[in-house]
Amino acid sequence: MKASEMPMDREAVRTKAGAKTKQWRMDLKALLFLLPFLVLYVIFTIFPMFKGIQMSLYDWTLIKKMKFVGLDNYAHMLQDEGFWNGLLNASYFVLLSTPTMLVFALLLAVIANQKTRLQRFFRSVFFLPSVLSVSVVSYVGLFMIQPYTGFLNNLLKTLGILGSEQEIFWLTETPLAWAAITGITLWWTVGVNMILYLSAMQDIPEDIYEAGRLDGATERQMFFRITLPLLGPMTRTILLLQIIASYKVFLQIYIITRGGPGTDTRPIIQYIYEEGIRNSHMGYAAAMSYALFLILLVISLIQLRLDAKEAN
Repeated sequence: MKASEMPMDREAVRTKAGAKTKQWRMDLKALLFLLPFLVLYVIFTIFPMFKGIQMSLYDWTLIKKMKFVGLDNYAHMLQDEGFWNGLLNASYFVLLSTPTMLVFALLLAVIANQKTRLQRFFRSVFFLPSVLSVSVVSYVGLFMIQPYTGFLNNLLKTLGILGSEQEIFWLTETPLAWAAITGITLWWTVGVNMILYLSAMQDIPEDIYEAGRLDGATERQMFFRITLPLLGPMTRTILLLQIIASYKVFLQIYIITRGGPGTDTRPIIQYIYEEGIRNSHMGYAAAMSYALFLILLVISLIQLRLDAKEAN
């Protein structure tokens, strides 16, 4: 190597080292900004997850000394009729709510995407219930399905579907109770999924529709052959989110039916709550919680695997 080239090599090394130092300082500054969130995330998310695993291995209550029981809580869970009944009820709610949610969310998104003077009105009205709390929505739903004075029964009488002396007691029969729960949940949450569909629709290039019109395609043909296929990724996303949310349903059912008639509408989360809080079997409740977590994890992995195959 020539002597004249050595200072240039040294300068390049110094420049590279200076760039690394500058990048390290920038990363450190970013970490300092993220540190408050990371601390809270560890305290309120990561630590409870590992603590829950520990609890599931103990006979853990709020009043007596903990006793290590190993996998006994999980063994008891597999033989517990209440656990399987709650899981079955949650699965039934998934089957009721998920297809209904997809259809209505798509329908409302199509209406809200129309270029009319009422476009903003439709978007606001469809999304408005989503900003309400679950307790408010549940009590409004209860008011609407009350016999004698409820809006829904009076509407059915006005339309001639019910006689003037007839009443539907929505919460005393299991199929009607599930219909009420599904309808109230749909009214409350469909707006969020509608917004997701609407954003996906607006990302579809207008050139594709123009090409379809030039080829003589009708609006119906363009919806089924252009819009729906291009909404596939968003549909799969909403499907996964809705399945997870439906398996975790609790408070609206607890307010509306208390899990009744009997235990016919009691979901798994309510059973976990009753065992952990009411009966003070916190270790057993933790074991059931992690069983539900495992089920949702498997469903999510299957969905992600299918999405990856679809993308390829």
